[in-house]
Amino acid sequence: MQDEKAMAIIHDIFGVNESFKLPDAIMEMLFDKEKRETAMRRYLKEYDNDLSFDGFHKYYEAEQANRKKDKQDFTPDTVATIMSKLVGSSDMYYEPAAGTGGIVITKWWNDIKDKSPFFYKPSNNLYRVEELSDRALPFLLFNLMIRGMNAIVIHGDVLERSARGVFFVQNDLDTYMAFSSLNVMTYSDEVMKEFEIKEWTGERYPEHIESKLEVIKNERSISSTTKF
Repeated sequence: MQDEKAMAIIHDIFGVNESFKLPDAIMEMLFDKEKRETAMRRYLKEYDNDLSFDGFHKYYEAEQANRKKDKQDFTPDTVATIMSKLVGSSDMYYEPAAGTGGIVITKWWNDIKDKSPFFYKPSNNLYRVEELSDRALPFLLFNLMIRGMNAIVIHGDVLERSARGVFFVQNDLDTYMAFSSLNVMTYSDEVMKEFEIKEWTGERYPEHIESKLEVIKNERSISSTTKF
């Protein structure tokens, strides 16, 4: 897909006409299940149902990345593939600066190929990622959710251990064909302790729970002391 065509399609999917509006538009849409899943189905159609790569990669690098101030740059696809192979097969994955999700997507795709889509169950893998950028985070969440992944997403500074919020992305149906739900964890001492967060910073996200509470509490990779 040509860059200009890809840009026009991405803008159309999320209802914007200028690049600077896109991160906020995606973030707002993520909190509306009906609208986001409509956008996800449109995305799948435009990309021929191919979720093996980050479709936002070139767009974000060209239009959104702050390469001078924040030194934001993308890991080349070949390097992401090598890194994923070095990590190997495991049911837990951690990435401290995930960007829009290129490397974690590669790891997810390899996890699926190891088992084949027919036998892959999202509940067998938990991906924990962290990202500081307000602009990158909406793309990251969208990428995880459209792939039906189970993931912890910390929006914050991985070095200072300050965070604006913590998201729990949950595939409630536990099937490769389903999108994930979006849940915002509470701003509690228990959550801070669980994820080694020293302080909350910035505007807090609104209360938002989509997964059934019993499903969240039974998630084997979340501490039983964590409150939602």
